[in-house]
Amino acid sequence: MNNSEQRRALRSAIEAAQAAGAVMKKNFRSPKKINEQTQFDIKLELDVRCQKLIEKTLFRHFPDVSFLGEEGDEIASDADFRWVVDPIDGTVNFSYEIPHSCVSIALQRRKARRAKSKSPQHPDAAYETIVGVVYDPFCDELFTAIRGQPARLNGKIIRVSKRKSLDTAIVSLGFGKTKSSVETTLVYFNELLRRVRKVRMMGAAALAMVYVAAGRFDGYVESQIRLWDIAAGGLILECAGGEFWNDPIEGHGAHAYRMLANNGLLRAQLESIGKVVA
Repeated sequence: MNNSEQRRALRSAIEAAQAAGAVMKKNFRSPKKINEQTQFDIKLELDVRCQKLIEKTLFRHFPDVSFLGEEGDEIASDADFRWVVDPIDGTVNFSYEIPHSCVSIALQRRKARRAKSKSPQHPDAAYETIVGVVYDPFCDELFTAIRGQPARLNGKIIRVSKRKSLDTAIVSLGFGKTKSSVETTLVYFNELLRRVRKVRMMGAAALAMVYVAAGRFDGYVESQIRLWDIAAGGLILECAGGEFWNDPIEGHGAHAYRMLANNGLLRAQLESIGKVVA
């Protein structure tokens, strides 16, 4: 996929994200149909509807690109290119009429195939994100990036913060969706709180990532998260000069990770606090 095609892919992702965002705004104060819920998470009928809209839009422009979404399985598991989509990131916020949620769309390409090794490679490691879009319809903020180019917010270039010390930093923290991740993160939170200026728990992973990219936050840590939450935001953060580190975790289904994002200056200090990302 050449530069022209990547720009076309970015335009298509923006179109899809804004279309889903419009549906979110239209239904923000309407009663929500819940398809599934646990103590720490909610799945809405609107999640499915928005994903279908995104899928339809993207396939219209790129019919041969595979699709991996939070609300459905991958269509082709060995594709050269795939969209990775979270139709509503921050669904619990959205369900409670808290206007802090977004649409996240990433385009990934398969890296050069390597000879087989004795240690099997994690399936996601075969891909890299080349286009990222995160759209917040409530603030009308559109975060975008193409690999190798600057990250942008509503068309203007953004950069990470230059803060080097945790005592002046704002760090976002996610607690995951299982009791084990909550218990692990509580220990980390107790130590983090003592060392930073402020901790923020906003409830939308993709927005936390791009807030680090824009210099609003200085770091973001979560012990259990899915690929579709971080694929687009991770690229945007890297293109803004930040650092995005993630490690697959076993026993929590496909595409599960522990993750640390920061401005490129705070990783060692964040890791020194505890084992939530180790």
